[in-house]
Order: sequence, then C-alpha cells, then structure tokens
Amino acid sequence: MRVGRGGRQGNGLRFRDCEGDGEGEGARVGVMMRFAFFPATLSAWCALIFTGVAADVRKPNVLLICVDDLKPLLGCYGDPHAKTPNLDRLAGRSVVMEAAYCNQAVCSPSRNALMAGLRPQTLGIYDLATNFRKSRPEAVTMAQYFHGQGYRAEAMGKIFHVGHGNGEDAASWDVPHFSPSKAGMYQAVENRGAARGKGVKGSAFEMAAVSDEAYPDGVIAVEAMRRLAEAVGRAETPFFMAVGFSKPHLPFCAPKKYWDMHDPAKLPLAAVSEPPVGAPEYAPQFGGELRQYVGIPGKGPLPGELQRQLVHGYCAAVSYMDAQLGRVLGKLDELKLTENTIVVLWGDHGWHLGDHGMWCKHTNYEQATRIPLLIAAPGIAPARTRGLVETVDIYPTLSELAGLPKPSGLDGVSFANVLRHPEQKARESVIHVYPRNRLLGRAIRTGRHRMVEWKVPGAAASSAEYELYDYEKDPQETRNLAASEPEVLEGLKKLLAGHPEAKPQIQTGNAATAGPVRKSGQDRGAMFEMRDTNKDGELTKEEFLAKQPDPDAAPTRFVRFDKDKNGTLSREEYIIGGK
Repeated sequence: MRVGRGGRQGNGLRFRDCEGDGEGEGARVGVMMRFAFFPATLSAWCALIFTGVAADVRKPNVLLICVDDLKPLLGCYGDPHAKTPNLDRLAGRSVVMEAAYCNQAVCSPSRNALMAGLRPQTLGIYDLATNFRKSRPEAVTMAQYFHGQGYRAEAMGKIFHVGHGNGEDAASWDVPHFSPSKAGMYQAVENRGAARGKGVKGSAFEMAAVSDEAYPDGVIAVEAMRRLAEAVGRAETPFFMAVGFSKPHLPFCAPKKYWDMHDPAKLPLAAVSEPPVGAPEYAPQFGGELRQYVGIPGKGPLPGELQRQLVHGYCAAVSYMDAQLGRVLGKLDELKLTENTIVVLWGDHGWHLGDHGMWCKHTNYEQATRIPLLIAAPGIAPARTRGLVETVDIYPTLSELAGLPKPSGLDGVSFANVLRHPEQKARESVIHVYPRNRLLGRAIRTGRHRMVEWKVPGAAASSAEYELYDYEKDPQETRNLAASEPEVLEGLKKLLAGHPEAKPQIQTGNAATAGPVRKSGQDRGAMFEMRDTNKDGELTKEEFLAKQPDPDAAPTRFVRFDKDKNGTLSREEYIIGGK
C-alpha cells in the first residue's frame, strides 16, 4: 500500500488517500472494510498511518544566513582566488542563484526588503536612519509570519540594520535579539588604542593572531550553535533562525590565519578604473564610506599597494566568515537537523573593489547590486539557475517551500518553481534603486541589459536622464548606450512603466530624520540627503564642501555647524545649524 497526501483535519494531522484497487474515497472505503474484517489489526494500521502522517506534516526548519557586503566573489560562483570551502560545500547541495539582485545597494533598505518583503520605493525609505515601521507600522515581517504559523523565531547578529538612529525590530522575534559586543571590532593593540583625528574611524583592515571568537562573527557562530542545540529539545516546534554575519563589511579585520590563506601578489586588481563613458556625473560614487578610515586618502585614486591590501583584506574577511558558517552548518549536521532544514545564504548587496575607480556599495551598477543567493531545501535537487530574482522574492519563496499559506501584500513573487525546475523563470526582469542628490535611480535589469532612469520621484518621465548597458557586448559597463540604442531603451522604459511610481523618502517629523523646511523654501533634510553621498547618516567635511556656492566661506560654516566637534555633521547638526 502506498500512502499519499490528503486533506488537513482539525487535529493538525492529515488523513491519507490510500491506493489499492482504486484511489480517493473508494480506496479509503476499501481500507476501512479491511479494518472491519480484521479488528485485531486495527490499532496497528492506525499507528502506521498516523505515524506516517505526523512525519509528513512536520514543518521544515528555516536557517537564514545573512552576510554583510558579500559579493559573489566566491569559489561556488567561479572565482579562482576565493578560499570559501564551506560556502562551496553548501552550494554543492543548493540551488545556486546566479542572477540574484538586491533591491538597493545599502544595508537598511536591502534588509527591509528581505524581512518585510517590500521594496524601498514602496516604503519610501532609502536611508539608514528611518525604521521601516515609520512607513508600514502594521507590516508583518517574514519572522512574524513564520511565528504565526507555529515557528519559534529568533535572531543573532545583523539582520535588520541597527545604528544611525535605526534599531532592531523586537516584534519579529520570540526571544530578545542577540548582538555581540562591539568591543571586539579591533584586537591589535596598535588599533585598539590608536589616537585618531576627529571624525576618523580606525584602520580599514587588521590581521591579528587571535582566535575566531575574538571578533564578533566568531561569537555569533558560537551562539548559533548553542541555539541549534537547544532547538533539538523542542522537536515539536520548528525554528526560524536568522544568523547575521558582519564580515566582510569594513573594517576588514580577521584572524591572521585567514590572511595567510591568500597570496596578495596573486589577487587581481580591477581591470576598469574609470566610470562608464557617458554616465551622468552623479551616478558613480568614490568610496566615501572607505575614506573615513585612517590611512585612506580623502579623495583621488588609491595607490596600487593600498588597493592590493584592501582586496587582500576583503578576501581574508570572506574566508573568516566562511569558517564561521562552516561551524554553524557542521552543528546542523551533528544534530541531524540538516535533512529537515531549509538553509538560505543571502548577501545583502555587492561591493565595488576598485572597479570603475569605486569602492564600497551605493550604486546601481552590477558589482554593487548582484548578490550571492544559495538555497538548500528538503526535496530540492542541487542545481544552478540564471533565473532572475530580487531580495523581496525570498519571503514568499520560503513560505511556499515550508508549505505555508501564501502571504499577502508583498512586492515579491515566489521562485519556488524555479528551484524545482531551474530552466524556468520567475521574472523577466528585476528592479532596484539608488538615490543620488534629490534624484532616484530606478534600474531595470533583464538577462542582457540594465537601464537606469534618474529623476525626482513623481516628476515627469520627460525630466529623466538615462543609463543603458549591454552585458553581452560590454560586461564591465564601460559605456552608457542610452543615446546610441534608443529602441532598446524604449523597450526597457515600457518594463519600468509597469511598476508603480516610487515614493519619495518619507519624512517622520523627527529633526534627526527629516528636519524643518526653511522659510526660504530649502528643505534641509533633502539637502542633507543630497550631500550624504555614502548614505552613512553623517557628512564628512569633503561631502559638506562639495559644490558649495561660497567655497571660501563654507569651511568656517562647517566648523560652526559641528557642535560636538567630532569632525562630521550629524543630520541634526546640519539641519539646525542652517536654520
């Protein structure tokens, strides 16, 4: 007798359709008749059926691994220099998404898209400081949704963005979120006690002969292993566990043994060192986040040796994170949880490593927006797919894989069918955004092209400026083709027209977030956003002085605005100082 799926009953179990001489109702009648003729076997048959049922309806666990600033510079994505054995092993039993894209290449909006299933342009949040519940207080996050379906939801490390006035979402978790102390950011004595100028961060990299647990990601791995061991004792309750690793985010600090895994002389530097020809001058960025660290020039190209150190540091930080991932996955195997756990490895956005002369994220270009995404799930065969997906698609996909009802009100679409049939598609194109000055760049990415429309949200399309790149002819984005290929541009404009108009950045009424509008009509909050080119919630002196109409007087004004004398301007200092 083969036992098949049937309907859910009030006790939470499933009665099975039993196949013998027939199927469905007739088969069930046949089975019950046999029970009537052989009453002595009735209890044994019930035990067999209901034991099978209980095993069948057991919900899969979810282990969501979030990694900060991780680009697909990995062995499983074909990079010959990467040392990522644990990621590669995970990829060996996963569907490797080769065309996955973030919804905005900066931490907070990207993580909002993951957890809330809503794009930045839907929320009207493009900055680090504004919590997503300022826009959607009633939003049901992915963790909340799984909790509502009987899961225990818990998290450690960086899941939502915390900092710049933003905070963790307590409503998402059944137990308090775990965050390691930031005291372990640096371990080398010369870095921990170094005297630095006002507004200058520490070293951009560090190699110290310390244990993995000396840095935060090692602490997070230990906590994750402890939580997994505890979960075994709650076998009746599936878990939704989110584990957020911070490396390879700056600073590139990792134990020395991970630096030693890489020969810096063999690590290639970027082949293209200039922005795309014909791109709007505001579309690129020039590493404002990196330039806050001690020893990094405030402007201009970085020396070749420094570039090599940074590439080496990035690779070492990735290898360190990979080792922590390996410890967590090893514990999953040891506890025999792997077979019934959906494992997702997601990078929040990419990272420029000197390409186009750019460092960090904060653009609409390929290196900043393409992300690694690996999904291993029960019943899903390992594969690779070029199916296009966005971060917002992960929420509905995991819900479908777990057999949960389809969540409503999300921007994403499930790509579970692509996981089962890698040759299929969930989308013909994806969309992502990035703000610059008062403009918003909305990008449409197809399998071959990317178009970026730059305009003020809500303004007429006729006011827009465009970028267009062809990745078959020009995979390194060396030339903007918007003017030379109008037919392609028009086709992509039609795809963009199928999306709702983007919302402007929401104003919360908090001086530290929005700010007053001056009587002259100047919106100081919008002006701050325009100048904060790296979107870190602070203005360096370089950002403040850029394009000032009175360059001789502006430095004095910066000093006057800088009330706490730390060498940078907070949003509040900028707004109040200019009132």
